[in-house]
Amino acid sequence: MPEYKVLQVEARTGDVIATLPVTGISYGESLNAAGTATVGMPLDAADPETLSPGRAALVVTRDDSPVWGGIVWTASADLSAGTLALNASGWHSYYSACYLGGWVPWETGPLPGKWLGYKGKKDQALLLKDWITYANDNGGIDTDTSRLTTTGRIRSREWGFSEFKNTAEAINELADEDGGFDFRYETYWRSKTRIGNRILKSPRVSLTFPTLTHAVNADVSQVAYDGSKLATRAWAFGADMGTGLKPYASKINVLDTPTLTQVVTYADLKATADLIPKAAALGAVGRQVIAIPTLNLYPGVFDPAAFLPGSSGFVNVDSGYVRLLEEFVITERRVEVDVNGTEVASLSLASKEVFASGDSS
Repeated sequence: MPEYKVLQVEARTGDVIATLPVTGISYGESLNAAGTATVGMPLDAADPETLSPGRAALVVTRDDSPVWGGIVWTASADLSAGTLALNASGWHSYYSACYLGGWVPWETGPLPGKWLGYKGKKDQALLLKDWITYANDNGGIDTDTSRLTTTGRIRSREWGFSEFKNTAEAINELADEDGGFDFRYETYWRSKTRIGNRILKSPRVSLTFPTLTHAVNADVSQVAYDGSKLATRAWAFGADMGTGLKPYASKINVLDTPTLTQVVTYADLKATADLIPKAAALGAVGRQVIAIPTLNLYPGVFDPAAFLPGSSGFVNVDSGYVRLLEEFVITERRVEVDVNGTEVASLSLASKEVFASGDSS
């Protein structure tokens, strides 16, 4: 049985403060999102001076290897039971409270100054490096960008004060468009007493996981089917140019359905070229009904770390209405560990087809 520990870490520096006595651990990662963790511990073992939301981070280790890390945002103390529940979100959650640009003070006058915003046209990876480096240089969480590699896909982004763009939103939009990428944050030992976090980027659906068969090596507990995003035509609109006109792009799908239209608006994009990959991504999602299985891995068969969000593999189910033998992409991985150290890993998946990109540029 693997040995789990939870480390209390200083969010800004990564310094390890303590190993917490825990009564239960639940942690998970989501595709291109922060993921969450909840940890229970005795109330009298918590130090309110250092274990405070916004300042403290939690790192979950499995046999001393970090498997999850993120910032504590809320805590709930149950005085009757004598317990404290810590609720954390992955490192990406920090970037929802981090904005691009900065203030340049006016030399005179009552206003705080001028907001710089951001303007850049460069490779996807270099945009990411720009945004995260700015955060690191302005009191951030020192996210390592050294493993980001260029793709040859040039993108243009420009935001001023009126858009007031937060970094997480900018990263998500860049990743989610057609020709985008999958990203995640890896928590690692920077030294014996210090934790680091790094952002990793990979081509969309480039990782794989072993075939999972219901009642053989996994228990498929449910399968949902979602047709609400089907689109015979997908439209992406940009900013109002002040004349009542907006730039736009569209994508057509040939489906055996009535006419179905999906529309999104990106009020901070001003060029048709920037909207083409957005429309293509919306069209990709609308090509087919999305099957969404949820399953538990059989205990002791797999290491949960082999099932990263964004990786793809086959799922095999033959049970009445549910007849699946197709490729799926992991959208979320969740691991529950009880007080005895028993580990249960569950996966949420979606049809691989909706992640396929039609834009190689």
